Parts: sequence; structure tokens; C-alpha cells
Amino acid sequence: MKKKLVLFLLLLFPIQVFAYSNTLIVTGEPIGIEIHSNGVYIVDFYSNLNSSLKKGDKIISINQQKVESIEDLDQIVTDSGTYSIQIDRNQKIINEKLVVEKENNEIRTGLYIKDEVDGVGTLSYIDPETKIFASLGHEILETSSNSLFDLNRGSLYEVYDESIQKNRNGRIGEIRVNFTNHVLGSIESNQVNGIYGLYQETLPSDHLVEVAKKDEIKLGEAYLYLNMENQEKKYQINILDIDKNETVKNIYFEVTDDSLLSKTGGIIQGMSGSPILQNDKIIGVVNYVVVNHPKTGYGVFIEDMLEEGDKLLQS
Repeated sequence: MKKKLVLFLLLLFPIQVFAYSNTLIVTGEPIGIEIHSNGVYIVDFYSNLNSSLKKGDKIISINQQKVESIEDLDQIVTDSGTYSIQIDRNQKIINEKLVVEKENNEIRTGLYIKDEVDGVGTLSYIDPETKIFASLGHEILETSSNSLFDLNRGSLYEVYDESIQKNRNGRIGEIRVNFTNHVLGSIESNQVNGIYGLYQETLPSDHLVEVAKKDEIKLGEAYLYLNMENQEKKYQINILDIDKNETVKNIYFEVTDDSLLSKTGGIIQGMSGSPILQNDKIIGVVNYVVVNHPKTGYGVFIEDMLEEGDKLLQS
């Protein structure tokens, strides 16, 4: 009777098994990020022609024809008139009208629109078994509405001509790069704790680092592992607090390494995704800077990122 009861309980509460590896490829190198939306976002207006629409609205169809890109919109809206459109506003589908004028043979909608976002981050890890990669440690937002950018497709790019703009006078600095045409992988998912995808290049044969469990992480000395201006180096930080109840701001730390402070002034844009190491294990990645005190920042647990990345295999 007991055996039957145990079996029944296991069927009710299945054990979840994750496929990610115990060791990861960790390079700390900067990468270019380009993602395309599932629809066309309205980001601003240059006239009041369509005043019922709002910043952050996402156009998903026009005259019952699906719109995934600006190119789709241009192929549908070819003349003046009133078009029926469907928009996604805060995850609610709304039917609206789009008024279009034609002036000097130029189509005018009164809208500024976009269908892609690009930027710079740091490669957090590559799983050597599955080739799943992650970066940023936070989501990519559609800034006019501050909502999660609805990803259709994206690419990870190799970069060159890297330079550092240091934090100065209350302004957060940045890593500046140019993108090559060399695609390193496909971006498949944009989530609250990072972007995830499949790496398509030959994997490095070194840079293997063990994964630390949350319970192994301690206050005190740790390191950021960065490849900045073609120089790989560990930079010392001090972990000040660990919060297992937060969604993404799990590791609060301060940069204490004089060489990094001299180079960047602390955490700068483009460092999102930088691996955090402690006792030669990866414990998390950098995801936020404290703007009014940029020597300090936050990181997300590596275990949570790995679990999110593992969903790509399950899907």
C-alpha cells in the first residue's frame, strides 16, 4: 500500500530535471545585440493625425494583413485614406483607425515607428553541452512604454574597435563598439533575467568554469571576469548583500579594484551580463548599476539564468 501511495504522489508532483551543464564557457567578452520585434512599435508622433494612438502601441495588423516589420507596413500602406488596424496596448488587443495622408508623393502617418533594437552587452556564458548562451542578466525593454520588447528574431554579433567611456559627473559611461557582419548566434528569448539563444560558432576549447549553487555564495571577496579592450582579467569586487527573494537583484556588490575604477569609474553600460566569480566558480552576472553610486551594482544568480535558458531545449 505504501509503494502505491509513493508512486501516486510522484505522478502528482513530477521531479523537474534541468539539462544545463555543471561547467560553462565563460569569456566575459563584449558582443553586439540586434533584435527584431513581432510587430511595429509607435515610439513618437510628428503630427496629431492619429491622436487616438499612444506611444508604446504595437501595430500587429493593417486591413487584416499581419504586420511584423516596417517593410510589411510600407507594402500595405501605399496611398492616402483610412485603414483599419489592430494594436497591442499593454497586452490588450484593440481595434483602431489609421489615417494616412499623401503629400508630394510621400506617405504621412504622423507616426515615428521602429521594429528593431540594437545595443552592446557582455556574453555571460555558453553551455558547452547544449550551445545555449545568455547575456545581459535583464530584459530588453521597449523604452517608450517601458514594456518587454516582443521578440520575433535576433542575432548576436562579433564586435571590433572597442573603446571605454568612463563614468563622469553623474553620467553613466559605456562600452563603445562597432558590429561586424559575423553572426555568432541566434537570439531566441527575451526574459526578465536576460536574453537567451543558440551559439552557432565553434566553441572555445578553454574558459571552462564550474557553476556555483546559490547556497555557496558568500559575502565578501569576488571578481568580475571581463575581456575589455582585448585584455582578459579578473577585477575584484566586494559582495555586500545576497537576496534570494528578489527576482533579479540578487547580488549587491561594490567594485573595489583600482584598475577597473581607473578604467571605467565602476559599472558602465555594456557591462550587463559580465560574469561574477567567487572561489573560481561562476555565481551570477552583472545586470544593474546604482546610478547615483556607480561603484555599486547588482547581479542575478547564475542558477536562475541557467534554468531560464534550459527552457529553450524544452520548447
